[in-house]
Amino acid sequence: MKKILLGLLLPFSLISTPSFTSAMEYKSPFALSQNLASEQETDRFYTTAARLVQQQIYLIARLEQALNNPDPNKMRAVRGQLTINTYSVESFLKRQYPNPKTLCTAKGEVSQQSSLPMQLTESQSQIYCSLYTSNQELWKLSPVIDQLLSRRGELALVRPLPLVSGQRKSDPVLSVAPVQRPDLDKLATTFVSREPNITSSPVPVVGNVGKKAIANYVAPIQPAIGVPEETIFTLKTADQMLKAAQAAFPQNTKFINPQADAAILDRFAYDIDPQETQIYAPFLALSNTGIFRVLPDSAYRHQPNTLQNRLLPKVSERYPFPVVGEVKGDFTPSLALKMMGDNFQLSHQGIDYGFMIDVGEIPLEKLDGRLQGVSAPIRDLFRNYQPPKQLKALQIDRQRFLTGKDQKWSQNQILLASAKARLNHTYVVRSLQFQLPEIILNPQPISPQNSRIRQQLGPIPSSDTIIAFRAVRSRPDGSYTILWRVLNQLPAPQIEDLENYVQ
Repeated sequence: MKKILLGLLLPFSLISTPSFTSAMEYKSPFALSQNLASEQETDRFYTTAARLVQQQIYLIARLEQALNNPDPNKMRAVRGQLTINTYSVESFLKRQYPNPKTLCTAKGEVSQQSSLPMQLTESQSQIYCSLYTSNQELWKLSPVIDQLLSRRGELALVRPLPLVSGQRKSDPVLSVAPVQRPDLDKLATTFVSREPNITSSPVPVVGNVGKKAIANYVAPIQPAIGVPEETIFTLKTADQMLKAAQAAFPQNTKFINPQADAAILDRFAYDIDPQETQIYAPFLALSNTGIFRVLPDSAYRHQPNTLQNRLLPKVSERYPFPVVGEVKGDFTPSLALKMMGDNFQLSHQGIDYGFMIDVGEIPLEKLDGRLQGVSAPIRDLFRNYQPPKQLKALQIDRQRFLTGKDQKWSQNQILLASAKARLNHTYVVRSLQFQLPEIILNPQPISPQNSRIRQQLGPIPSSDTIIAFRAVRSRPDGSYTILWRVLNQLPAPQIEDLENYVQ
């Protein structure tokens, strides 16, 4: 009988054991909801913090742009954005932990002397402190912006902002006239006089008073705006805090860097594509070669009736012309080439000049210093031309190449400083460049006190170069990508009568 009872109880016990075990592993509905709420709270923290960090990254970019821009509307817009962003960050931080000063150090790190809040993990605490410190740094700029905004009011008209209540305020003098409200997305009206839209300036003539395009017209001087060193340091500190916050986020969190994007867009607008360097790598491996994007002349001109900070680097400084000779101090021989309409045009500075000609679809690799691949008449013109040694005669030759007039070359060939742009065509250029002394460019009488200036009248830095370039790509904006190669460096020309132009 005992054996029968034991046999009946044994399988019953085997069946009952798993049920007991699963009961031990069972979690109550309250525990599950608590874990789910905790995960949602964590996700909500990272989502909100990521949005605020991204807003501060955008704010720093807007601050840098407004600080370097003479337009007051940009300064007023970023002042309001700074206030709104500061309030949003402070509200978020207070909801997470009420006393950030006890948790965070001045460097944006979690203090070792304080324990982490129970509701924040180590990475969340780092984000919290970095966001708090960057917010404190950026708020320091509010009085700086207010001060700089008053200075911007000296350059352009600052119209009154709309009332917060939405009420309209009538004009104190003309009550019928509506009050004009500013649009901060648009440029403010400048105080400078109306500037004429002059596409080209007359070629300067050294030694004579040249005519102006408009009599007695003096172009307005663009403002020089420098950002205070303390402000630059504050922006860099805030940026470092935000980078520390970004590093504490989960790896799948992505942030947009507007400064990096702006640099990419700037290169896209004015520079060659990185792929072009790879495509023409075999040619660029040769000596005295390079690749360059020839931009339209409009890219280098000042837009009339607009304010620009003249301390910011211009397009010609950010993307300089290729160097094609030996650099001697401030003298840098370059292939100064622009697009003037549909033509390649040599850009003349001072008394520099040159001429070019289209030689067809000859590959650059087949050209050398003797121009063997070019027809004999053109080869003779490029190799046998001798620049004058008198300043006046040299400037007359420059004018001949610019206009095409009064030229008496063999076989009635006309040489110009420009040529029609054609894709996959090769052009040969002869470029002559000089660096005149300051005493010639800005005449001043020589006295016993400044007699050393006469030493400037010795041999001047100059260059005479034969260059070939080939147009390998055209773009919708009218620019061309060219490959260039220096074929020959001729003896440096000299001017022998500079003393005649000294007072």
